[in-house]
Amino acid sequence: MSDLWVKKSIEQLRAESADAEHSLRRALGPVALISLGIGAIVGAGIFVISGIAVQHTGPALVVSVILSGIGCAFAGLCYSEFASMIPIAGSAYTYAYATIGEFLAWIIGWDLILEYAVGATTVSIGWSGYTLSFLRTLHIPFPAELARSPWDPARNIDGTMIHSYFNLPAFFIVAVITALLILGIRESARFNNVVVIVKVGVLLLFIGVCALFITRANWHPFLPANTGTFGDFGWSGVLRGAGLIFFAYIGFDAVSTAAQEARNPERDMPIGILGSLGISTVLYIGVVMVLTGVTPFTRLNVPDPLAVAVDSTSAHWLSPIVKAGAILGTTAVILVMLLGQTRIFYTMAFDGLLPRVFGTVHPRFRTPYKSTALVGFLVALAGGLIPLRVVGELVSIGTLLAFVIVCGSVLAMRKMRPDIRRPFRAPAVWFVAPMGMIVCLAQMVGLPLDTWVRLFVWMGIGFCIYFGYSRHHSLLRAKIGRSSATSVTKTKD
Repeated sequence: MSDLWVKKSIEQLRAESADAEHSLRRALGPVALISLGIGAIVGAGIFVISGIAVQHTGPALVVSVILSGIGCAFAGLCYSEFASMIPIAGSAYTYAYATIGEFLAWIIGWDLILEYAVGATTVSIGWSGYTLSFLRTLHIPFPAELARSPWDPARNIDGTMIHSYFNLPAFFIVAVITALLILGIRESARFNNVVVIVKVGVLLLFIGVCALFITRANWHPFLPANTGTFGDFGWSGVLRGAGLIFFAYIGFDAVSTAAQEARNPERDMPIGILGSLGISTVLYIGVVMVLTGVTPFTRLNVPDPLAVAVDSTSAHWLSPIVKAGAILGTTAVILVMLLGQTRIFYTMAFDGLLPRVFGTVHPRFRTPYKSTALVGFLVALAGGLIPLRVVGELVSIGTLLAFVIVCGSVLAMRKMRPDIRRPFRAPAVWFVAPMGMIVCLAQMVGLPLDTWVRLFVWMGIGFCIYFGYSRHHSLLRAKIGRSSATSVTKTKD
């Protein structure tokens, strides 16, 4: 079983990334990387999940936001060290391959599907909901039979059941973004930059306008007493809220998946990761303070809490703008999630752990077009068929697990390879890395038991694929085997 822990050297990873035939186009600077991170972070989490999380915390949701942000800051420092040291596509999967071996690298690569592909599916369904709500605001009809999953029935206002066949808007948006990603990283980044400017502007407008209508009584009691059940208010509610609102932070690590498309990754990757995380955290604190200040938190348990908050003021003109911002915000998240997933698959295919089709690069666009088309189709199909509640529950726990492994890996790498050049070094790593693991594990503990069960089932499927396919097609393992055979032959001679 010792061959499960075979590792790639950093020197080997750097050499492979320089292979011109398989290389990706380097077109991203620091501003584009920060925008990429904000594009992934600011989306369905703050526009949708905040209304769910506040039902466990009350006005103390801001404490959950800060707690989650601290955990992400620790993880972000560890990601930044790895991204500057190993500027290769693949994110945490690549870092694990260089530090703790192939088997755990496969586990984290499989786990990241929960963040990127399943996350994109979740957000596409949220995009559909906000889009249909916006169309209703404009009095534009849309057939109810093509608006939801067939396993997610709903009721009309008159109480009659609506039986849908397919969520067409969710399928549509993923298909459009997939086509954009195939055309090239530069075009995708330009689109993302425009969307980020608009949605950040919408949130700043929400904070600025609605802050004038804050009623301090809505903040009292700031931390409602626990009901006697873990996760229902009190400090356990803050912990549960942090685990839920963590969904709003998912995406900053997607910057690291674009390392092979950054012009100067050693310098710019830490700027992109930490810059996008810092800006988003400040923005989130302002949004949740205003959100809980303008309306009682009990009214926010809806898919569009920001719109409800706006409607509780006299600034009703802001409601359609907030909905439009949510649509654009979730669009950018889907783009970055799909980009991250295809880059991880690209790297895993290059290592032989997935079929080679996932690593094929288009000769003109320099993008992994076959992988992008396949992943995009599967995500679009899932968005059209699967209910939101099924896919949404897996995303946070999968991402938190990835963060725990990255924090542990950067600590292990400091011990095993202190000689390696690190353009960016996480400060006080002996404190930062363990604290990152502790905070992320605490948020995992706050999630429901059935979410843990689904995680173990998902990992079990991943083990079957690894031992049934990936282990036998690993290029690194094959190379080591050939080297051993050559050594034996020379010894006999």
